Amino acid sequence: MNTTSKNSKKLKQAIWAVSIVIPIAVAILFSVKIEGLDFSFLPPVYASLNGLTAVGLIIAIAAIKNKNRTLHQRVIQLCLLFSILFLLLYVLYHMTSDTTPYGGGGALKMVYFFLLISHILLSIVVIPIVLFSYLFAWQGDFERHKKWTKFAFPLWLYVAVSGVLVYFMISPYY
Repeated sequence: MNTTSKNSKKLKQAIWAVSIVIPIAVAILFSVKIEGLDFSFLPPVYASLNGLTAVGLIIAIAAIKNKNRTLHQRVIQLCLLFSILFLLLYVLYHMTSDTTPYGGGGALKMVYFFLLISHILLSIVVIPIVLFSYLFAWQGDFERHKKWTKFAFPLWLYVAVSGVLVYFMISPYY
C-alpha cells in the first residue's frame, strides 16, 4: 500500500471516528449542566448560523454550476465553519440553559416535532456524507465527489433550513 493510499485510509477512518464521536459527545454534554452562566442570547445566533449555512449552500451550488470552483470551495468551507460554530454554540446553550418545551398545540405541534426529530436525526446522518464529499473533492476525485454531493447537498440544506424553522417555532416559548 503506497503512502497516498495509507493517508486516504487514515482520513476515511478519521471521518468515521468524528461521525461517531460528535453525536455521542453531544448526547453526553446534554447531561452536563453548568449553573451561573447566562447564554440565553444564543438561540437566534445559532439559528442564524443555520440560515447562513443554507444560503451558503445555495450560493455554492450556483457557483459550481457556473464553473466557479474557487468560489464554490470557499463557500463550502464557510458552510463547514458555520456548522461547526452552530454545534459549539448549540451545545454551550444547552449546557447552561434548561430545555424549552414547545408550547403550541394541534397540528403545529406535530409539525414542530417532525421538523425537530428529522433535523436531529439527519444532522447525525449528514456528518459523514458531507465529510466524505469534501474529502473526495480535496483529493481531486470529482466523480466520487459529485456522487456523494447528490446526497450531501439536499440533506445538509434540509438540516440547515429545518434548524431555522425549529428556532422560529420554539422562539415564542423561550
